[in-house]
Amino acid sequence: MSTTNTSNTSPSTVDDVENTRDQRKVRQAKRQELLDAGVAAYPVEVDRTHTLAEIREKYPDLEPGVETGDIVSVAGRVVFQRNTGKLCFASLQEGGAAGEHPRLQVMLSQARVGADSLDSYKHLVDLGDHISVTGEVITSKRGELSIMADSWTMASKALRPLPVLHADLAEETRVRQRYADLIVRQEAAEMVHKRAGVVRAIRRTLEDQGYIEVETPILQLIHGGAQARPFETHLNAFDQTMTLRIATELYLKRAVVGGIDKIFEIGRVFRNEGVDSTHSPEFTMLEAYEAYSDMYGMAERIREVILAAAKAAGVEQELTTPEGNTIVLDTEWEWREFYPAVSEAVGQEVTPDTTAEELLAIAKAQNIDVDASKHNDAQELALELFDELVEPNLVQPTFVYHYPQAAQPLARPHRQDPRMVEAWDLIIDGYEIGTAFSELIDPVIQRERLTSQSEAAAAGDEEAMQLDHDFLRALEYGAPPTGGLGMGVDRLVMLLTGTGIRETILFPLLKPEEGNE
Repeated sequence: MSTTNTSNTSPSTVDDVENTRDQRKVRQAKRQELLDAGVAAYPVEVDRTHTLAEIREKYPDLEPGVETGDIVSVAGRVVFQRNTGKLCFASLQEGGAAGEHPRLQVMLSQARVGADSLDSYKHLVDLGDHISVTGEVITSKRGELSIMADSWTMASKALRPLPVLHADLAEETRVRQRYADLIVRQEAAEMVHKRAGVVRAIRRTLEDQGYIEVETPILQLIHGGAQARPFETHLNAFDQTMTLRIATELYLKRAVVGGIDKIFEIGRVFRNEGVDSTHSPEFTMLEAYEAYSDMYGMAERIREVILAAAKAAGVEQELTTPEGNTIVLDTEWEWREFYPAVSEAVGQEVTPDTTAEELLAIAKAQNIDVDASKHNDAQELALELFDELVEPNLVQPTFVYHYPQAAQPLARPHRQDPRMVEAWDLIIDGYEIGTAFSELIDPVIQRERLTSQSEAAAAGDEEAMQLDHDFLRALEYGAPPTGGLGMGVDRLVMLLTGTGIRETILFPLLKPEEGNE
């Protein structure tokens, strides 16, 4: 059976699925044929003296028709084939740095490999297989850098056909079968490397400022550090209900109490909430804490982090959003107070003293549907107005501060106006990228806040925090004045790359498939 096709069909219809099943049967038969002949379909090792990228780097400018006399062994995935007569052509592909997919042409001539070997290649090798080729580095008559094979070996037999190589996969397929996406779309591999570069830049920026990276527990007895619904699990050893962490905050603060003055963690957190283009149940957070700093010091820190991350992502000083907005990063970032920003948006003055009834009337005038549970809470209503009318319109980097206390239960009262908290949110392109506090370190007030949260939880609020007695005990040993910073790494990558969260997370959580074909 000759494999002369140069592309495969992505399974998107019933006929395609049946075709895939048929191809899998054919490929499984070829695998068995290899084994029956005493040839390993998945050998533990193959000859490989150079990567494809190294060959391209070593021979960048050969003239057409050159025979170098250099014998090398290379390996890669077959992504193109042209099997015609006594001379066959194939393109091998490998993974590379910075998301590249280096490729190199190999040529198999009957005169060099022999008739039996060439016939076996034509019969046994399909698109997607990994093979090893040993031969001479040459250039074809058209000037294409190539390996003229003396021999070939199967390195790994692919039992499924590749998706269409030069066509876009359906988004659902791309996300669900990221491994296939990485093979056929260089942009997918570039995202992996770009995200890794962003995380490295975040880490190095903080380390250069003297921060220590730590790891804190993911399995926790008590969930806290944010208002979110947790995932629950069960620890058999203790016969104890546990939760997956919704934040790293409370353990990092324990370490600050113990004298780790500059500390950070980049890690997964888990919130049992909605899934959409900007939210995932598991995502990556940066949290950093610095003793003897405050919210203003942490504003300098997040700016340093984001500028370094932008450089790592190739954005540098400004970026253009998918909507066509230009965001200038390398400039002074604006500061806007919460209540004046809401006042400007609604066209009348709103202050911490504005009543819930007045805010409901404003919301009705602005055609904003308000959660009935917030009707009697002026702070929550003000936050609703901000979320609907202010935040989506903040395109340039903006620190929004002087929030009402309801926005951040763990932040300290503002040093000048105790009706508000010492905290800011950084908004860019209409989305919250990060937040920071002048941390609440008074154990008495913190106990009151957490007690209030636990009472709300007991009353049925699934997002309220539980009372963490051990954390309060730690604070009672005395925490220094501290600035704290939290930033969504996925959200930052989305901003810098102009993509949705399912593209920035390598393997995002999805609904189970109905079938497994």
